[in-house]
Amino acid sequence: MTAPAAPSASTVAAVARARARRARRRGTVIAVLAVLVAAVFTVSLMVGQTFYPLGDVVRVALGQDVPGASFTVGRLRLPRAVLAVAAGLCFGLGGVTFQTMLRNPLASPDVIGISAGAGAAATFAIVVLSLDATGVSVFAITAGLLVALLVYGLAFRDGVSGTRFILIGIGVAAVLTGITDYILDRAPAWDLQEAMRWLTGSLNGASWDGTVPVLLALLVFTPVLLSQANSLSALQLGDDTAAALGVRVDRTRLLAVVGAVGLIAFATAASGPIAFVAFLSGPIAARLTGPGGSLLIPSALVGALLVLTADLCAQFAFGTRYPVGVVTGVLGAPYLVYLIVRTNRAGGSL
Repeated sequence: MTAPAAPSASTVAAVARARARRARRRGTVIAVLAVLVAAVFTVSLMVGQTFYPLGDVVRVALGQDVPGASFTVGRLRLPRAVLAVAAGLCFGLGGVTFQTMLRNPLASPDVIGISAGAGAAATFAIVVLSLDATGVSVFAITAGLLVALLVYGLAFRDGVSGTRFILIGIGVAAVLTGITDYILDRAPAWDLQEAMRWLTGSLNGASWDGTVPVLLALLVFTPVLLSQANSLSALQLGDDTAAALGVRVDRTRLLAVVGAVGLIAFATAASGPIAFVAFLSGPIAARLTGPGGSLLIPSALVGALLVLTADLCAQFAFGTRYPVGVVTGVLGAPYLVYLIVRTNRAGGSL
């Protein structure tokens, strides 16, 4: 047999130029998203019932005492804005990890039962056990992890099929949603109001006590996922191809599931299951960056920008204040219908 001909110099140069263009585009998108997150974050600290100029906000951030602003900005707005960024990063990063690993944009925690598990556990903790915020958070985190392990175990059969994983997750989510509805139907009025606020997804009442665990989760789980970025990209080619390229498929999947579920669970415990952020972040990032390269960092930034912007709109755009999950739900539901139709016609890639 004759050896295959080596690619010509012009072909190699064209491939190199294409890769360089994709890398520049990806770098530009990441930089623009980071600037937008910083800009919306700053605006969220300035605006409200009382407007504080940028100078006052900076002085508060530096620890100086500014009459009025020290309380309003430092105690109310700053924890809320930081939680919005942290939860958005968690949802975006966790959501795109599942979508990449399973090669399907429908493989989002909103769809496969993780959010439903956390919601059912939190509702039980609020209505039946009357636990405080810390107890509710512990229940939500534990349930999110257990539901992910349950779905993974039920879907595992000589490997994990993306379609099987999603279908089992949808079934588990339906059962858990039914349990949540049953508990809510028998809840007293006050507990019902508190549970519904949590289930909708809200940043109201954000505090440093609830924000710090989410920041710690980011510090712990983000490096785990970023270390698997290349292996996750290889999984999009299929398990056999990824294994031929040297990827330890089962190990990569296990680390990805643990990292993504950890981020989603901690964010959900702090802010509730903010609808569709995990679902939307990956596809939006994919459209912005184009083909090639990991979507982990762009999706995380898109998630942070979505939560920050939606929270600002929920507070000031409609004449009355809504939980942030109402706005993201309105944005995400039509896109879910569109994506289901598109996926049905063209397959399941981002």
